[in-house]
Amino acid sequence: MFAIEILLSFLTIAVPILVSVAYLTLAERKVMGGMQQRFGPNSVGFWGLLQPAADGLKLLLKESVIPANSNTFSFIFAPILTFFLSLIGWSIIPFSSFSYFANVNLSLLFVFAASALGVYGVILSGYQVIQNMPFLVHYEVQLKWFLMKYQLV
Repeated sequence: MFAIEILLSFLTIAVPILVSVAYLTLAERKVMGGMQQRFGPNSVGFWGLLQPAADGLKLLLKESVIPANSNTFSFIFAPILTFFLSLIGWSIIPFSSFSYFANVNLSLLFVFAASALGVYGVILSGYQVIQNMPFLVHYEVQLKWFLMKYQLV
């Protein structure tokens, strides 16, 4: 029962955030289409309002191609880790009296700690790049140093 309550409280926070991000992306694509004097996404649904649903369905049904000589765990786990660490920051915001995921007294410290953990998904994906394409090591090391300096500031 407790696990279902946690899952429902997580979904009441995560689903509206993901839907709003999808429609903000649609609005961005429409504005960019207008700026470039072309039509934005308008083929799915009325005025393209079902385009985020079509994009999400395409993403879920897409075949995942895992490179042959890659570390399968880091290839799959790095994006999942980055996604969930980006949603953790939203877990302390009380949207109403009953829909909050965590009641944390030191919420600002929690947000800083959660955003600091987001670096590990990038580092894990960088490990994957270094393992497969050693000529990209220089750029990956630069990115890691940039992220570490950003956290110190």
